[in-house]
Amino acid sequence: MSRAIERFLDAATVLGHPVDVRRFPQGTKTAPDAARAIGCEVGQIVKSLVFVADGEPVLALTSGANRVDVGRLATSAGASAARRADPEEARAATGFAVGGTPPFGYPEPVRTFLDPNLLVFEEVWAAAGAPDAVFRTTAAELQRVTAAEVVDLKETASRDENVPPNR
Repeated sequence: MSRAIERFLDAATVLGHPVDVRRFPQGTKTAPDAARAIGCEVGQIVKSLVFVADGEPVLALTSGANRVDVGRLATSAGASAARRADPEEARAATGFAVGGTPPFGYPEPVRTFLDPNLLVFEEVWAAAGAPDAVFRTTAAELQRVTAAEVVDLKETASRDENVPPNR
């Protein structure tokens, strides 16, 4: 087992949220890949996305079916601006590489927002520290262990745009 997965499992135990990590050799790096491997809807996949809002890392636990509107994120974080963290910033904030970032288990607390669309599912799946590792949980349990604020950060297409939704 990788050291990143071991660190994640240790954090889950400390938080009182024991988990069963499942590994998929074909990889679960993207939400569609994870949904195919697991056999669930893309919306049940939790994307742990790191952003930088006024210089501070923030985490958006987002449904695999949605994209984050960075303007909404900035407003929710009380920041003047936000942007997606680069891979080095994401690793510095979480201790995990992009593609395998779990929703918790970081060296320091990171302010976290939870997509309300995740709450409609009985179970959701999130990364467990490596690009081929996931665990099953509930959105309510993620909210508990991360102290996440439930906020709709979903990007919506403008009526003026003739752009298909990103997946």
